[in-house]
Amino acid sequence: MSLSSALVTVLCRDCYSSMNHEAASRCYFCQSPRLIKHPELGQLAIAHVDCDAFYASVEKRDKPELRDTPVLIGGSRRGVVAAACYIARTYGIKSAMPMYKALQKCPDAVVIPPNMKKYAAISKAVKAIMLQTTPLVQSISIDEAYLDLSGTNRLHQGVPAFTMARLANDVQKKLGITVSIGLSYNKFLAKLASDMDKPNGFSVIGEQNIKTFLGNYPIQAIAGVGRRLETKLKNDGIYSIFDLQRCSVQELQKRYGSIGARLFNFSNGIDSRVITPNPPAKSVSKEVTFSYDKSGLEQLKPVLWRLCDQLSSSLKSKNKFGKTITLKLKTIKFRTITRSKTIKTPTQLADVIYRVAFELLIPNSRGTYRLMGVGLSTLSDDIGSVETDFDFLDDHDIKQEKLEKTIDQIREKVGENVIGKGRGFNLEQPIKKK
Repeated sequence: MSLSSALVTVLCRDCYSSMNHEAASRCYFCQSPRLIKHPELGQLAIAHVDCDAFYASVEKRDKPELRDTPVLIGGSRRGVVAAACYIARTYGIKSAMPMYKALQKCPDAVVIPPNMKKYAAISKAVKAIMLQTTPLVQSISIDEAYLDLSGTNRLHQGVPAFTMARLANDVQKKLGITVSIGLSYNKFLAKLASDMDKPNGFSVIGEQNIKTFLGNYPIQAIAGVGRRLETKLKNDGIYSIFDLQRCSVQELQKRYGSIGARLFNFSNGIDSRVITPNPPAKSVSKEVTFSYDKSGLEQLKPVLWRLCDQLSSSLKSKNKFGKTITLKLKTIKFRTITRSKTIKTPTQLADVIYRVAFELLIPNSRGTYRLMGVGLSTLSDDIGSVETDFDFLDDHDIKQEKLEKTIDQIREKVGENVIGKGRGFNLEQPIKKK
């Protein structure tokens, strides 16, 4: 049953029936209690989709025996928590928390190394479902995206709330994970809404009485308010969004510079940012946190090769080539060192990346490190100089390309860890992809 968008105030998340009786506790048609209610429900078209505890949810989907078990995704005890399931979060565990601290809080947690290849595939599948609803999809991470469904009512035979309810059900049915939906009239509020009801939630924020609604939130609810800005705001007597609403835009700009206008707008429910499809990736990188500190070329060389090999595989899968190679190192005192070099010819070859990265590593090999990473930027889809115009390559690179193609073909048939170069051996454990 469908109504005009202005009259849609209640929507069933299961049968997608629309109603205009907000007092209803169950759907009139299927008796489901999963109702979305809001006086402006039929008029809102900006959505935020957040995959619930994404990495952990994927692993629990693939390992049903862990359904009622606290699960952490991350590296060894020296690493950090990449994701925590909702059970683990009840112990106070958060993303980016050092793994050893997380295990202190929850010793019974099951730790699973991240499988970024699997997560990327699921993320791609979720985005494909999103793109069936609108071309205006803006991914902001592997598990989050904004959608603009303005003008899609006729296409989908229903208001955006209907379309998003169906999207959430499709993701769960087809991919075995849940998403939380936020629906509003701008990006800031859509994101805020999606955080209100997790997991598998659907929340709505309308324009009516928005200042009163936002006034109850702490300043940390505003995107971009980190610890440093939060401290500064509180030192100035600003603890809540209500406190911000009492300030003029001129006053906030005078105190906090360009961020002042953002604080004013968001605190008053204003966000002029538009949803635009994602631009091409600017860089691709791989990194690893060591299980124990490493130093010297003897220990660092095999790690560097494995990272370059993984980076090359990722570039080949995306059909990307790059010119700027960056080496990243993090010392035992958490100081980050980066060194870059730009080459003349775009590449995706592991051997080329390794030779440049190794050159960057040599002057820094005496340090002691807990993390290493390699990245490639200045990306392009133009492969001419690599595959079809060998005049730009020396004989070594031509032979290397043929060798890597052969290795890739073998890996595709029998597994990626079956074959590799000797410089990548003698590691105490396989490197986990980040």
